[in-house]
Amino acid sequence: MKINVDRDACCGAGQCVLLAPDVFDQDEEGIVVLLDERPPAEQDFAVQEAVSMCPTGVIWVDQNA
Repeated sequence: MKINVDRDACCGAGQCVLLAPDVFDQDEEGIVVLLDERPPAEQDFAVQEAVSMCPTGVIWVDQNA
């Protein structure tokens, strides 16, 4: 699994950080920062929750990468 983010479209809601803090962070302007584009399998559920809760849909997962 490879995680992708579109930082330019991020609104800074921070749901991803709350749901998967080992994978996502926010910069000083609140924009998403991807900490680990290939997190371990035990993070799968948290990452999927972050994807589904992102209000702007700027996070997506490539399962084949």
